[in-house]
Amino acid sequence: MELTRRQRFAHLLDSSGSMGPSQMGTATVFLGAAVVAAAAFAAITVPSLSPSAINIAHGVYWACGIIFLTEYLLRIWLAPQQELRPDDAWIYRRRYLASGLGIVDLLSALPILLSLTGAVSYGEAGELALVALCKSARYVAGLGLLTQVVRNEARSLISVLLLLMILVVMASGLMYRFEYEAQPEIFSSIPTTIWWAVVTVATVGYGDMTPATELGRIFGGLIMILGVATFAMPAGILASGFASEMRRRNFLVTWQAVADVPLFSDLNAGEIAEITRLLRPHVVPAHRVVVHHGDTGDAMYFIMSGEVEVEITSTPVRLREGQYFGEIALLKDIERTATVITIRDSQLLSLPATDFRSLMKRHPNISEKITGQADGRLEELESGHGRTHH
Repeated sequence: MELTRRQRFAHLLDSSGSMGPSQMGTATVFLGAAVVAAAAFAAITVPSLSPSAINIAHGVYWACGIIFLTEYLLRIWLAPQQELRPDDAWIYRRRYLASGLGIVDLLSALPILLSLTGAVSYGEAGELALVALCKSARYVAGLGLLTQVVRNEARSLISVLLLLMILVVMASGLMYRFEYEAQPEIFSSIPTTIWWAVVTVATVGYGDMTPATELGRIFGGLIMILGVATFAMPAGILASGFASEMRRRNFLVTWQAVADVPLFSDLNAGEIAEITRLLRPHVVPAHRVVVHHGDTGDAMYFIMSGEVEVEITSTPVRLREGQYFGEIALLKDIERTATVITIRDSQLLSLPATDFRSLMKRHPNISEKITGQADGRLEELESGHGRTHH
C-alpha cells in the first residue's frame, strides 16, 4: 500500500517526457504558486498599499510558502521512487538535494522554514520567494534547452567573459591615466574607473563618469565600439549553440523514428544514420493531399506522427506512426497508384528520389531489403488484396 501511494505521488511530480492531465495540473499548482508568491511579495513592498491589502498579501504569501515546503519534502521523500531504486534511497535523495532544481526548491521553502523556527520573520526572508520563479525550468522545455546550450558552449562563453574582463581592466587603467589630472575627483583610482569601463563597454553610459579630455573622449568612443563587438560574441555563440542543439535533437528524434520503421529494423546504426541525414521533415495539416494518384513518384515518405488515408481500393487504408509509403513508385519507376490524404496533423519524413536511388546503389543490402518488400507489396496490390499503397 505504501509503495503504491509513493508511486502515485511520484507520477504526479514527474515532469520528464510528455506530461498527462494530472501532471499538468500539478505543474500548474506549483508554477501558479510561484507567480502568486512573487506578486504577493512585490505588493507588500508598495508603500501606498492599505493595511488590509497587505494582510491579504501576507496570507497569500504564507499559503504559497506552505505549498513550496510541501513540495520540497515530497520530492525528498519520492526521490528514490522516481529513480526506481528504493534500496539506494539516500544516494538519490542527496543527488536531488545537490541538484540545481533541488537548491531552488530549498530556497523557495526556506522563508517559511526560517519563520517556523523563529530565526527570522517571514517577511525578512521574503526575497527568496522570487527564486521560486526558477521552478519553471522543471516544466518549460525551452529553459532546459537553454541550460544545455550554456553547458555545451561553456568554454567559449568563459573565453568571451575573460576577454571582456581584460578589456574592462585595461580600459580602466588607460582612462584613469588620460583623465586623472583633468578630473581627479571623478577618476580618482583604477578601481573607481572600472565603473566607467563597465557601463561604457555595455554601451549604457549613465553620464555620471564622462571623459573631459580629447584623448579620453576618443578612447571612450573606441571602447564603446569594442564593447558592441564584444557583447555580440556571446550572442552569436548562444545562437549557434541553439541551432546545433536543435539539429542534434532533431537528428536523434529522426534517427529513432527511422530505426522504429520495420523496413529498417535489421540495419546497423551507421546505415540508419546515413538515411537520417537524407530525410527532409514535413508538417502536413489534416485533410491535405500528400500525393495524387497518377503523379510521378518523387519521394518515399515515413510517418513520424499523425495518420494518413490511402485511397487504394473501395475501402481506404489508414497508415499511422512508423509506417511508410511511396517506395514502389521509385523502385518500379511508375506513377502513383493511390492518393494519400492526411486524416489529422502529421509529421512526415521524405526521402527524395535522387537520394533514394543513390542510397540503393551505395548499399546493396538496403536495396535488396526494400526491393524484396516492395515486390511483395506490389504482388498484393495487383491481386487486389494489398493493404499498402504507393
